[in-house]
Amino acid sequence: VSPYVLITPNKTRRNQLQQIAKKELDDLERWRQEHRPGPINLAPQRLGGKESEVQARQNQQMMLIQSKYQQKHKREEYVKAKKAAEEAEILKKKAIQREKAERLEVKKRQQEMQRREMFFEDQNYKTNELLNRLDLGLPKSDSSQTANRSPESTAWTRAHAYKEALREDENRRLEEMKQEQRRKAELMEFKQKQEEEARTRALQNEQRRVNNAFLDRLQKKTQPDSIYQPGYSGSMGYLNNSTWVS
Repeated sequence: VSPYVLITPNKTRRNQLQQIAKKELDDLERWRQEHRPGPINLAPQRLGGKESEVQARQNQQMMLIQSKYQQKHKREEYVKAKKAAEEAEILKKKAIQREKAERLEVKKRQQEMQRREMFFEDQNYKTNELLNRLDLGLPKSDSSQTANRSPESTAWTRAHAYKEALREDENRRLEEMKQEQRRKAELMEFKQKQEEEARTRALQNEQRRVNNAFLDRLQKKTQPDSIYQPGYSGSMGYLNNSTWVS
C-alpha cells in the first residue's frame, strides 16, 4: 500500500471564497435591478392601413393570380427560348453538314475534272502520236498540200481542233444540265404555288362554311316558331312576301 498524505481543509479560506462569491452575486443582482428596462409607452394609432379587409383579400387574391400568370409566362418564355436554342443548334449542325457536303462535292468535282484532264491529255497524246505516224507514213502525192508545214505542226493542229471539239461538247452538256436544273426549279416553284393556292381555297371554303353555319343558327334563333319548322328548305324571300301579304 502506497503512503498518502491527508490535508485538512482550511475553513477560513473556504469562508473567504464563499463570501467573495456571495458578494459578486449580490452585485450582479443589484446591477440587473438598476438596469431593468422601464415600461414602453406608445402613442395610440390605427393599424391595418386604409383598405378594408375585403379589399385587402381581393388585392391578395389578384396578386396571387398575377403571380401565377407571371410564372406561367416565364415558363412559356423559358420553353420558347430553349426550343429556339435547340432549333438554332440543329440549324447550325445542318449548316455544318451542308458545308461539309458542299466541300465534299467540290472535291469530287475537282477530282473528276483532274481525271478528265488526265484522260484528255492521255487521249491527246495518243491521238498526236497516231497522227504523227499517219503523217509520216503518207505518200508524197497526198502530202502536196502540206509541203510547207511540218508533220508536228499538222498533228498539233488536229489535236488542238479535237481538244476544242471536246471542250465545246463538255460546255454543251454542262449548259444542258443547267437548263434541266432550271426547269426542275421552275416546276417545283409552280407546284408550290399550286399547293399554296389550294390551301388558300380550302381555308376560304372552311371559313365560308363556318360563317354559313353561324348565320343558319342565328336565323333559327330570330325566326318565330309559327314560321320556322325543322327541315324547312324554303327561301327567306318567300317567307317575307307571305308574311307581308297576310
